[in-house]
Amino acid sequence: MAKGNEQPGSGTAVAGAAATATGAAAQTESSLFQTYARYPISLVKGKGSWLWDDQGNRYLDFMCGLAVTSLGHAPEKVGAKLKAQIDELWHVSNLFQIPGQEKAAALLTANTCADAVFFCNSGAEANEAAIKVARRYHQKVKGNDRYEVITFAQSFHGRTLATLTATGQNKVKEGFLPLPAGFVTVPLHDIAALEAAIGPKTAAIMLEMVQAEGGVYPVEPEFVKHVRKLCDEHGLLLIVDEVQTGMGRTGKLFAHEHYGIEPDVFTVAKGIGSGFPVGAMLGKGFLRDAFTPGSHATTFGGTPLASSVVIATIETMLEDRLPERAAEMGDYLMSSLRKRLAGNSFVKEVRGLGLLVGIECAEPVGDIVLAGQKRGILFVNAGPNVIRLLPNLYVSKEEIDEAVSLVTTLIEEHVAAKKA
Repeated sequence: MAKGNEQPGSGTAVAGAAATATGAAAQTESSLFQTYARYPISLVKGKGSWLWDDQGNRYLDFMCGLAVTSLGHAPEKVGAKLKAQIDELWHVSNLFQIPGQEKAAALLTANTCADAVFFCNSGAEANEAAIKVARRYHQKVKGNDRYEVITFAQSFHGRTLATLTATGQNKVKEGFLPLPAGFVTVPLHDIAALEAAIGPKTAAIMLEMVQAEGGVYPVEPEFVKHVRKLCDEHGLLLIVDEVQTGMGRTGKLFAHEHYGIEPDVFTVAKGIGSGFPVGAMLGKGFLRDAFTPGSHATTFGGTPLASSVVIATIETMLEDRLPERAAEMGDYLMSSLRKRLAGNSFVKEVRGLGLLVGIECAEPVGDIVLAGQKRGILFVNAGPNVIRLLPNLYVSKEEIDEAVSLVTTLIEEHVAAKKA
């Protein structure tokens, strides 16, 4: 089979393309699809709040793999449980009973408002399951033909066709037309627009408690309560996407606990597996009639390996009271940033919830992110103008002090360079 640069339908194989190509590009061409604009750093080791690259450089990690390694890198209890499970059983089909999966689900339902759990592999899959259970609940249980899901501008719900359509950002949809029907997006906090969007086909409203990818915007409490009220009045399901906010990061085990409401469905991934790929959709008991045998499935969701990691992660968070610690350390981080950045006209706002913190700036912050890597600190942006900080939930005050010092210096240097 010919390989290289031939185009579909060209009828001509470009023989020896690799041999005739010149320069470093040919020598370093990756076998991967280039779907990521990767930083030029190869990370090979991590412990706690720190990472090391293949050159021996050390980095203070305030990114956590995008809110994934919430217990820090290589947490010992989770690692021990995973190593023990590796010697016992890796995988078994969900056609059989999986005791670890039952225990992981019981831990989640015992500590949340949910009654049932569906395990999968990622946040996108968890949100896909939430959309499916909402449609099937209306069509198979309630006997109506509702299928539409209302979402909000600047939201982010995943990269599958359904979840990218649900996402309120056009950039993730480019080149994927036609998009699936059944999604309506309205501005966040616009009650009139939300009420106008509800119609006879509406099945659910889906929102994040903090729009993390959209700029670290916590949703206003009164708006959340109004959304819950509208769902009750119109017979809609309230779906809360907790993929980035879940598992202690915001100062509660799940962010919706801050708002005094209970969702019908909520989703989690990232922090539930300490870096192991796992996600889950949690729901109220009345939804059991919608997800019956054969209605939804996954090959790898809730395997013995994944379940062992989930159990160890949840037990560690509860035993060490990490949600409470995240609330305390988040307050310390935001107050320190506000104090150090007070009077800096480049910084518009420091906001967040727990250890999900954003620094909104007057201009794009991509150069500051890159400059941070050269200084030994890793963080990421949330939209073009917002610096996003996501330390692990064990982060110390000393590590926060170091991060605040580095970030404020980077911002000050960036402003000075712009003026020069």
